[in-house]
Amino acid sequence: MRIVRSAFYLAATLHPRLINAQDDLGVSQGFTTFRTGAISGQLVTSSQNLASLRSAASDFDFLPFDFLAQLASNGAHHIGDVTLRYRTSSNTSWISRDSSSSRGPVAPLVNLEPGVIMGADLAPTLDGNIPLKVTREWLVLGDDLALRFNVTNSASGIVEMGSFGLPISINNIFTNRTAVDTQANCSLADPYIGLQAGYVRVSPLKGTGNALAITPMGSTQFEAWRFLPEPDGNFGYQSQTFEGNYEWQIHSLAWATNEWNNSVPWNSPTSKTLEPGEVYSVGLRFRLTDSVRSIEDAVVASETPLAVGIPGYVVPVDLTASLYLNYSFPVASIDTGGAFTAIELSGPGSVYRLTPTGSIWGRCRVTIRYADGKTQTVHYFIPKSASSTLADMGQFFITAAHFTDASDPFGRAPSIMTYDRQLEKIVTQDPRVWIAGLSDEGGTGAYLATSMKQFAQPDAHELGVVDDFIHDTVVGTIQQNNTFGVVASTFFYQPNATNYTYDASIDWSTWTSWNKARAYTTRRAYNYIHSTATYWALYRNARNYPDIKLRADWSWYLGRAYNTTQYCLSNRAANCDYGLVGLMGETVLGELLEDLKREGLASEAAALESTMRYRARLWDTQAVPYGSEMAWDSTGQEGVYYWTNYFNLTSTATKTINSILGYMPTVAHWGWNGNARRYWDFVYAARITQVERQIHHYGSALNSLPLLSYFEQNPTDLYALRVAFAGNTAPLTNIDEGGFGSAAFHSYPELLKWDPYSGDYGQGFLGLALGQCTYIVNDRIHGDLIFGGNLIEAASNATTVLMEPRDAVRRRVFVADLGLKIEISAGVIQRVAYDKATRGVALDIVPLSAEQSLCVKNIVVWLKRPGHTTVAFGVAGAEKSRGGWLVDFSDGTSTAKITAT
Repeated sequence: MRIVRSAFYLAATLHPRLINAQDDLGVSQGFTTFRTGAISGQLVTSSQNLASLRSAASDFDFLPFDFLAQLASNGAHHIGDVTLRYRTSSNTSWISRDSSSSRGPVAPLVNLEPGVIMGADLAPTLDGNIPLKVTREWLVLGDDLALRFNVTNSASGIVEMGSFGLPISINNIFTNRTAVDTQANCSLADPYIGLQAGYVRVSPLKGTGNALAITPMGSTQFEAWRFLPEPDGNFGYQSQTFEGNYEWQIHSLAWATNEWNNSVPWNSPTSKTLEPGEVYSVGLRFRLTDSVRSIEDAVVASETPLAVGIPGYVVPVDLTASLYLNYSFPVASIDTGGAFTAIELSGPGSVYRLTPTGSIWGRCRVTIRYADGKTQTVHYFIPKSASSTLADMGQFFITAAHFTDASDPFGRAPSIMTYDRQLEKIVTQDPRVWIAGLSDEGGTGAYLATSMKQFAQPDAHELGVVDDFIHDTVVGTIQQNNTFGVVASTFFYQPNATNYTYDASIDWSTWTSWNKARAYTTRRAYNYIHSTATYWALYRNARNYPDIKLRADWSWYLGRAYNTTQYCLSNRAANCDYGLVGLMGETVLGELLEDLKREGLASEAAALESTMRYRARLWDTQAVPYGSEMAWDSTGQEGVYYWTNYFNLTSTATKTINSILGYMPTVAHWGWNGNARRYWDFVYAARITQVERQIHHYGSALNSLPLLSYFEQNPTDLYALRVAFAGNTAPLTNIDEGGFGSAAFHSYPELLKWDPYSGDYGQGFLGLALGQCTYIVNDRIHGDLIFGGNLIEAASNATTVLMEPRDAVRRRVFVADLGLKIEISAGVIQRVAYDKATRGVALDIVPLSAEQSLCVKNIVVWLKRPGHTTVAFGVAGAEKSRGGWLVDFSDGTSTAKITAT
């Protein structure tokens, strides 16, 4: 350990921003520099808050040291601060204290123990009149930095602490930074709220280099994750460029019984009762990791229990999951709360098979108690079966959200419109006009989800409703004047332009209440994906289910999809703004291109390919090619990856995967697992409008698509598959028991509920529909693993893997050993047999429903080996057709036998 006290002038010379600001923190009085084996950093000498936390090897700083002076005013939290609520036996009300509220120089401790860098009594900054003595110590634990608080009851009676919180303030400030600086310097924190196994993972935004694991010391628990209200500080706090800071809540009862009393918490709220003179010690440990992928290794090394769920923590009722527990002490008990039947299996560590009992729908938690007394919670979500969930969603939107008012002056009928679950009605008016205007993401979610549901799980009646919407409303209202342009909104606010009664209680004075001219603009490139995807979904149905009669033949829908795309994006995106950035859901454009090739439309395929090549080559020249309407975003990566990967621009494709892994975590919690970072779209597409970390907004599923593609080219990368599959399955959780699909889940502990608007849900469902696949993986430690299906244990041949798909689409299988992806054009895959000895795969294909057995005479089986070209596969006895193999389905069932050719 090395401690150096540095003069302020040195810091001011290196960081000019550290001057000329309100300095309640004591920045002007200098810093104390320290170094552990792997971590170097600085503490503000006066306040003893952590100012800098760097990798000693790379000098990357996880904290906003360059902005520290602007963050030095009262109310701004830093690591080392503490918030608490307490009460005594003579006071039934909770009393709040926050070390950042009214700072004073702390009282340094003397005679420090070996390994302690600095220590202080926090009385001067907490109000010395409280009946608790709170001291703080910074210490070295091996290569790690640790933070310990000692709380002593200095009163003559019992004191109850109903809240004890430790702020986790990192460098997540994008304000006043260039895109390159943001990508290079910023980090994101994601929690695992798992009690004494909880931790915070801090990932560099670029997704490469060292990461950070913040784990509990001793018996410290992680009970809740609270957003911290703070002053703006000229950084746009709680804005699109600065999400804000959160704190690790060790106890939360005082919040749960007051501000949070209308929500269901992640964990049972607790308090800590201290007898007179009793000392209570808690703390955090900061451990550097080699990479984002090794955060879990760091958790285990810190002697914290680790849980890994396969395939994840969203477990439909007909799926069996596995839970792998890694800890030095054995499991004493496991309590599923009636949600699962848990059976312990043999294998390395503690492994449990979890089978839903069917008695619980939605959120649930599994509580594990270890022999040393530690308790861990793993958070699950149990939907209905994936196929039933899709059926519910299609039925709900096709009925409750079906708008049929032919007198509507905005031409919105017939359509599937935004739905308000709180009021149980269609949203026909909103001051954000696009939400009621069938455009932007916030107004298209309901119809896009319903359309893509037809691709995933077609229904003749629902197809008819979507088909009418296309012919009567998309053509003519959304795309006006016989062009392929897509309007920004069909709804607008202009009382003198239409005979319509606007709701007088709504504030129509903001920029979001566009007039007719603004609403009818067609330059926003993002809007085109929704219409294109809707056309493409019906093309697939018209082509693959010819007996289901639509109002046009398959070529018309395919042509509309192609022309809508080219109208916006061709000619170097001259017709659209944002045409040269990645667009949400544009993986569907890749599917469109493949179908143009399969149908022999060579000139159209070449033209679309040329359009995409120009964009991909442009991105390949950019340091940070993920531009959007926002200063920073997590939506451009999908399109950037798809096309740079398609055109073999491997450097940018790899950089994009790393970027996604920087903001898309894996933890033992259904909400944060595979949750791509998104925190401002409640403002644009939700009923509850605020900047707030969104759980399973559409970013989860859309960002899963590049990761799934990456895994299929790198089929030993189990980490990538875990993150990807979690994100791709996430949209199942948005669908409630009645079929309504919500825009996202509110993560603030006072809410913890789904937003009542359908909003922009459809973009996430598009990602699910395009990505759902059952993955057969052979792991070197755990053996055969199935993502999206059930392994049939009673296999007669030990060399054969038998499994049944349970994903939402059941038309795709990926066999990792072969690097082989199989997709069928219609029906569903009932069972898969993979023979490891012969490297053959047999698929049992059945109709989705009795009706479909009359609609399909032949099925096309497409085979791909992403990243592999040395061995080709074919279907025995089948002829080639449409880029695949044509299998006879005239009897209503078929077995496709796939072998190397």
